Order: sequence, then C-alpha cells, then structure tokens
Amino acid sequence: MKAKSKYNGARTLAIIKVALFVILINILFFPTLTRFTLQGNNRFTIFMGNVPVGVTDDAGGIFDCYREARYEVSKEIPGMTLIDYVPVTFEGEEVVYGEVDSRETIIANMKAELLSHKQEDMSSAYVVKIGDMIFSIDSAEDVKKLFGQAVSRYDVSGDFEVELVLDSDRELSVLDAVVKKKDASSAGMGDVDTVAGFEGDFTYDSDELLRESSAGFDSYEYGIESIGFSEKIEIAEAYVPTDELVDYEVAFDRLFNEQEVQQIYKVQSGDTLSGISVKVGLPMADIIALNSNIESEHSVINIDQEIIITVPEPEVAIVWTEVAKLEEAYNKPTEYIYNDNWFTNQQVTHQQPSAGYHEAVLSISHSNNTVVNKDTVYEEVLIEPVGKIVEVGTMIPPTYIKPLAGGMLSSRFGYRKSPGGRGSTNHKGVDWATPRGTPIYASCGGSVVSAGWSGGYGYCVYLTHPDGKQTRYAHLSSCAVSKGQSVSQGQIIGYSGNTGNSTGPHLHFEIIVNGVQVDPFNYL
Repeated sequence: MKAKSKYNGARTLAIIKVALFVILINILFFPTLTRFTLQGNNRFTIFMGNVPVGVTDDAGGIFDCYREARYEVSKEIPGMTLIDYVPVTFEGEEVVYGEVDSRETIIANMKAELLSHKQEDMSSAYVVKIGDMIFSIDSAEDVKKLFGQAVSRYDVSGDFEVELVLDSDRELSVLDAVVKKKDASSAGMGDVDTVAGFEGDFTYDSDELLRESSAGFDSYEYGIESIGFSEKIEIAEAYVPTDELVDYEVAFDRLFNEQEVQQIYKVQSGDTLSGISVKVGLPMADIIALNSNIESEHSVINIDQEIIITVPEPEVAIVWTEVAKLEEAYNKPTEYIYNDNWFTNQQVTHQQPSAGYHEAVLSISHSNNTVVNKDTVYEEVLIEPVGKIVEVGTMIPPTYIKPLAGGMLSSRFGYRKSPGGRGSTNHKGVDWATPRGTPIYASCGGSVVSAGWSGGYGYCVYLTHPDGKQTRYAHLSSCAVSKGQSVSQGQIIGYSGNTGNSTGPHLHFEIIVNGVQVDPFNYL
C-alpha cells in the first residue's frame, strides 16, 4: 500500500475549494439555474395567447399565478373593467439544468398582459328605459332628482315625490319611477296614482271627486289631484361602460325639454297650405322645405295627402289633473245634422248659439302645459246655454281637372288686351293654344246641357255638374257628345279647333258658379 503524498492531499483540497467557489458563484449570480431530475418534461414555458410570460418548474402552480394576476388587476382598477379573454397555455421540455422565473416575476408578466387587453372601464349605474330610449345614470339619487325636478315644474307646492318602487310583476329586479303624495302610505301601492301610455284621456278617482249635489262647493279639495308620466319608466341596476354614463343635465334636457320630432299631417276637407301652416304653427317656407312634392304655396293638395311637419315636443310629458273651482261663461257643443244628399261644403245653421253661465268644480287634465280634457264634476247653472244646430252635407264634392293634355297657356282669366281687336278685354275663361283636333276631356263628371254651334263660341259643349257648377268648352272643331248625355270625368267630349270668334286653334274653358264665370285655376 502506497502512502499518500503531501502533494496529492494539497491537490484534493484545491479541487474542493474550487468546487465550493463555483457553487457560491451559482448561488449569488444564477439563483434560477436549477438542476432537474430527469423524469420527463420538467421545465415549462408559459404563454398568454402567443406571448411568453415566464418559465417555471411547477406546472401545477401556473393557474394559481394567473388567478393572483387577475386579483391584482381588480385591486388596481376601481369599478369593473372588461378584459378580452386571453388563453393561458404552457409547453414542457426535459432538461438537466435550466433557468426558471420566480413566482413574482410570472405574476407581474401575466398582470401586464391582462392590462394590455383591457377594453373599457365599467361602472355601477342605473339603466333607465323609457319606450325605445335607454340611457345610464350613475346613482339612484340622480335618477330620483331627474324625475323629481320634472314633476316639480307643475307641483309648485311640493305635495308629491318620486319613488323607485320594485316592480312585483317582473321576474328580474326592475324598478318603476312612480309619483305619490308625500302623506300617502308607501305600503299601499293602490294609493299611488301613476299614468302610463297617456293618449289624451286622464282618469281620476270618481268616488272621491264626484259628490252628491247637496254637498256643495266646500266639500272638494282643490289643487293637484294626481300627477305622473306619459310613458312607463323602468330602471335596473347594472354595470355599464363608464363612457356611456349620461350627465344628469343632459338626461333632463333629452327627456323633458322640447325636441324637434317629425310628424305627419293628413290633409282634411277644406284645408289649404296657408291654413295648415297656421294650424300646426309652422312657417309655410318650412313646410315646403320638408316636402319635396310641395313646390310653392300655390301647389295643389288633396284630401288624405300626407304632409311632413316638424312639431317640437318632449320625449316624456308630465300628465297631471287638478280640481279647480271657477265661474265662467260656457257654450254647449254644436249639434250637427248630417244630410247625405248634400256635399261637405254645404251647410245651413238652424239655431244660433247663446252662452250660458255657471259656477263649477272642474277636473282639468293636462299634458305639460296643455289642457287636454275638462270634466265638470259639480256645477250650479245660473244661465242655461243654447247650443248651435248646423245641418251639413256628407258627400265629398266633385273635383275638376285640366280639360286637355299639354297645350300652351295663351290667355288667363280677367282683364287682357283684345286679341286681334276681336276678342273680349274681360276674359271669362282660360285659353290653351293647341293644335286642331286635340282631344278635349270633361273636367268633371256630369250631364250635357248643350253641344253644338253657339255663336261666338263656335262649336261648344256645355256641362252641368252634381255640385251645381257648369263648365263650357268653346271653339271646338267638333263635338263628341250630345244634349242630355251623361259623361264621366276625363271622358272625351270634343276636339279643339278654331271656330267662332277665334284668332287661332285653341280651347277656351270656363267654370261657372251660380251663373257667374270664375277663375278656373281656383278649382282645377
């Protein structure tokens, strides 16, 4: 057996020292360089989407890190935030030595990746739905203030208040905005007077208002009886994007101040464009601008024609009823007698009205500042009124059309210079220059009074119509109808010519009312 030399011992000691030094360097400068046991995949790269966020040797702890990252995000962002879904995956490999990240580093990387997919901030709010309109306000106090301020415009004495009441008919938690008297019991929902879908009729508690006549005026409580909204108001608490919250002032203006709303007006019998302008309170120029089929204030309009008008009105009206005592002159409604043998432009007054006078208790219904209905619930008549009685026709009067196609207007109705020194200076009709033989049509249905030669009119057709008017078609080359014949509107009654007192081929057309020629353009 050989004895160990001092040299061998020194060499062994040096190797041990170097090894210890290397281990120390690894501990100080490469703390995540780890020796692995070779038993399959032992080192895992973590991805969020396609982005690497760390390396670990603990596959089971990856999703714990992910939950911790989400928790950290939720603590830093107030309210609620939408973040796109980011899938977490990992890939394994088998190594002997390899670098891994600390748990803190992995959580920080995951957190940064989550924030990079942030969509928008969410806030707890109250979503208000009124018809098709939906908007969000950030607090219940502002919701109550919003509707309370609208009510206070009319409830000047402050007797009513707005409450948000859970709707028992809904499965989900939905609140209704209701108005009630401040001294009413909140437990009895039947005592709360609310209005939804207001369409012009306002109901009131007849048992409370209607008294026996012997009770007298002192038995009534005067003032606002009930108040509510024209639309059903539904409110739900929810998280909404913060940038969709509506300021209180903006919501109030949108709901309760007048907005420009397009509406349709249907032309009625007797309407004129100027009359419609006055009726709807819209300037004639605006009506023309809104309707492409109306070129000027002289454009022809027809019964049932639809005209676009713009009427300023709020999205939601405050509907309220008040009980009031007044002394006033009043009229009975006009009584109409309908005559099916008369036209609608015919009427006769059989009895003139005379106003009455009474003291009365009225239930007056309003939509905002507009009175929509009055009901007399008690009265003492001092002077009986006399109602107006009018007999009116029900038949729609006939219409008149231009009696030829084309033609050039050559002479209007009224004063003119005598054409060729032969024609009248007081023209009783309208002339259209047109080639000889142009078909001439009945302007209105009726019967033929005469057809043939008529002096200065040349060949002429003379018609009478159901409304009592007559039409004359003169200077024809020939007549296509005979006396006593019935004709319909648009039927050919003759052909244009140059007969009689005429300076060229044309049609002379007259409309006669009560034996007097009138301007045809007032009727065509």
